Formats: sequence, structure tokens, C-alpha cells
Amino acid sequence: MSLVASVFVCTALIVFAVQPSRGQEHDKDSVGVTLDKNSSAKEIGLPIYPASKPHNDEPNDSGANLGLWGGGSGFKLSVLKMETPDPPDKVAAFYKKALAKYGTVLDCTNSHNKAEDKDSKVLICGSDTPEKGAMIFKAGTKEKQHIVGIEPSGKLTVYKLVYVNVWGTDKKDSNTQ
Repeated sequence: MSLVASVFVCTALIVFAVQPSRGQEHDKDSVGVTLDKNSSAKEIGLPIYPASKPHNDEPNDSGANLGLWGGGSGFKLSVLKMETPDPPDKVAAFYKKALAKYGTVLDCTNSHNKAEDKDSKVLICGSDTPEKGAMIFKAGTKEKQHIVGIEPSGKLTVYKLVYVNVWGTDKKDSNTQ
């Protein structure tokens, strides 16, 4: 299962809801879906690693935006898949620094499953563990997650930038990254 599909399924299981993009307003009576193949670093809230280019396993599959909302709750998922000739450790150092603006950076590379407190807003690695040789880093809150997955692929390093925003599960609204 691809990272995009995995993140989507996990997010959908958390809550059936999507945060509107900045500038969009959705009231409790609106329902909607957005889906497109164009995602940007701005939407994800993380910079693109220098000397990177889109990574395509198949034509036009290097990014996606998905949003779903209704009844005052929803979710937004933005994904970019990139590649660089630089080694994974160098890419990891770059993104650990970039993720720090969202709070504590979790290194889920060697994490062990921890029991999740469903009432807590604290982000944990949970069951997010990468395949052998890959790395996963997270920062933010349960409602606003910034995730970076990094893996070697031959002479390249392939990395995925993911932003997940879930809102409407409590009385607070989450309108910013």
C-alpha cells in the first residue's frame, strides 16, 4: 500500500472530516470534497529539500491534495513525493530542523508502539514505523500533523512530505498550519 493510501486510510479512521484550506470557510451546513494531483510545499508547510525533483512511480503521481468535510468537521491531506541524489541522513537533518517550527520532532524510525490517549492532543509515533532502512519524522499535534518519510532508493533518496489536518472533533477550530 502506498504512503498516500496508508495515510488516507489512517486519517479517515481517525475522523470523517477535513480542514478547509486557508481562505476557505465551511460552515456546519456545508459538505464538500476536494481532490487534485497538485500539492505544494506551502500547503504542506515544509520547504522542498535543495536539488530535489518530483518522484514519480507512475506518471503524474508525485503529489496529491484530498479534503473532505461536512457537519462542521473534516480533514485535509496534502502529500508531495520528491527525490534527491543526496544521502538519507543529510535529508533527515534538513527536515528535522524544518519540522522543529511545529514543536517537538518525533523520530519514529525506531519507535515502539505506545498506548494512545485518545483525549490527548499530543502527537505520538503510535504504529507509524518505517520499513527497514527508511525513516519517519513527525511534528505538530494529532489534529495538525507534519510528517516526513525518507527512504533510500538505489542511488537516490526518495522522501514524502505529508500534512494532515483534522478538525471538528472538539469545540476548537483549527484554521492554521
